[in-house]
Amino acid sequence: MKRIFYSILILSFIFSFTQKSNGQTILQTRVVAQNFEHPWEIIYGPDNQLWMTERNGKITRVDPITGTKTLLLTITSVVTGGERGLLGMALHPNFNINPTVFVAYTYLLNNNTKLRVARYDYANNALSNPFTIIENIGGNTTHDGCRLFIDSSFKLYITTGDAQNLSAPQNLNNLNGKVLRLNLDGSIPADNPNSSSAVWSSGHRNSQGFVIANGKIYASEHGPDQDDEINIIEKGGNYGWPNVKGLCNEPSETTFCADSNVIEPIAFWTPTIATAGLDYYDNTMIGCCRIPGWGNSLVLTNLKDESMKVLKLNSAGTSVISQFTYFKNQFGRLRDVCFSPDGKGYAITSNGSSFQGGIGDRIVEFFGLTTGLNENKNDLFSIYPNPIKSSEKININFTNNEKYDITLLDINGKIILKNSIQSDPKEPYVLAIPEISKGVYFFQVIGNNSSQTRKVFVD
Repeated sequence: MKRIFYSILILSFIFSFTQKSNGQTILQTRVVAQNFEHPWEIIYGPDNQLWMTERNGKITRVDPITGTKTLLLTITSVVTGGERGLLGMALHPNFNINPTVFVAYTYLLNNNTKLRVARYDYANNALSNPFTIIENIGGNTTHDGCRLFIDSSFKLYITTGDAQNLSAPQNLNNLNGKVLRLNLDGSIPADNPNSSSAVWSSGHRNSQGFVIANGKIYASEHGPDQDDEINIIEKGGNYGWPNVKGLCNEPSETTFCADSNVIEPIAFWTPTIATAGLDYYDNTMIGCCRIPGWGNSLVLTNLKDESMKVLKLNSAGTSVISQFTYFKNQFGRLRDVCFSPDGKGYAITSNGSSFQGGIGDRIVEFFGLTTGLNENKNDLFSIYPNPIKSSEKININFTNNEKYDITLLDINGKIILKNSIQSDPKEPYVLAIPEISKGVYFFQVIGNNSSQTRKVFVD
């Protein structure tokens, strides 16, 4: 990646060393862009740009390399205040052929807050031709949801909050407190639980994270005073709210759970952490900046806890077997997260314009520096000389025989060179460094059973 604004980069580049006893990943972070106002959704688009919504109605594309912002649209009918505003967004799965964008936002109807989902056409750095998918869903200053997701069969999922109406989540004739499922034209799929209803699941309080992976639907949900949740969403499933909080473990809950076949969460937190955006880190992410050890994990951003949690799933994807916390109190409230195909992550904050002296909300890029299946026991390699000179040859001394991908990255994660080699501990591997600028670089070695990254200096 190119270093465009050197002075800004020095100020914004941060190392976050979150080392776990089992060799969990160390993350490198960089602020890509700032001065946003309560961003809500971030998507890594097929155009290699970051797509974002802000609660004030703005939809923006951001270059992840330079931080350049391109405003695509401001939806003037958005009503803000409290948790209201422009919320979730989804891009058409075949965006390069069908460049359409779906967004959810709150608006006023007869002075009452409502929720609408609309589709826009994208062309020439602008969104136009709005088409309403669904509207007149109950809204409020809080508990409006609303995350969007389109699956591989081109069905649109919409999470709606209870809008502070406690009778709604268990009422199948009310669209609040639900996960809805629609065709992309707003019609109701014939294979919904009820072919005349958009309701896919019920009994939700306020789901603000949603992702499909492992052939399953995962959603995060805000609890009241306890039991924030991660749920696996099933067709026709009932998730208990307001009669049940978290597990069916209270005497007042057990009868309702049995009678209503309530589905319990696979993870929950008390005290609450304000679970927000949710994404999935795939084992197939093998690019320059993959985060070792994160494969088959849900990645969850949190508001009140001011953190990001990595929730490792079992092989079936049905339970959380471990969790690790990153960025605790480092960037403030974290709203959402997404990943690029090469393994980088991008998180957005939700702190407001007054946070840390008025820098506004930010996009924070992060990727892995090192992991340790073997790292706590042995060094995999050493480099000589270090510091090095541009256009100089270096010696890489390995400690074992293994096939490795070796990559030299600059401080922004741009690949300088990459080779696949067979190491030999008896013979150093000689590598010619191309002509590069002075500065800090990272040399990454990834094998089938181990990986390690070292910092190198060019002077």
